[in-house]
Amino acid sequence: MATLESRLTEMLTPAVEGLGYQLWGIEFVKAGKHSILRLFIDGENGINIEDCANASRQASAILDVEDPITSEYTLEVSSPGLDRPLFTSEQYGMYLGEEAKIQLTMPVAGSRNLKGTITKVEGQMLTLTVDGKDLIIALDNIRKGNLIAKF
Repeated sequence: MATLESRLTEMLTPAVEGLGYQLWGIEFVKAGKHSILRLFIDGENGINIEDCANASRQASAILDVEDPITSEYTLEVSSPGLDRPLFTSEQYGMYLGEEAKIQLTMPVAGSRNLKGTITKVEGQMLTLTVDGKDLIIALDNIRKGNLIAKF
């Protein structure tokens, strides 16, 4: 996880948990003047719009005081959804046997984009079964990972 996201996670987790939610993860997408800070929150009974609004107000207050992002950005707060992003080894471990889509920083088996089944998580290493072949991937090499929603 990038340094800014780590710092933001440390800064915002107590406030989000204080509201009764879990801070599932944070994404900061730099795009000039249109950068986006996304907070994904989850709860035992799911998340609704009011939950997102409450978490947004709390996070905004902290971000205004701490000012960790010097450029302009838009704050978005949402549920992780069915195709939830995965950020930590614990989260990958929760979804053993599920299909995921992963974008890598450095290629593994000649590809930066993989789709497969999460079969094992040990420490900071993930085993993804792609077309019947086990690929071992360092979590530090994952730029973005999402579950593949089943309907």
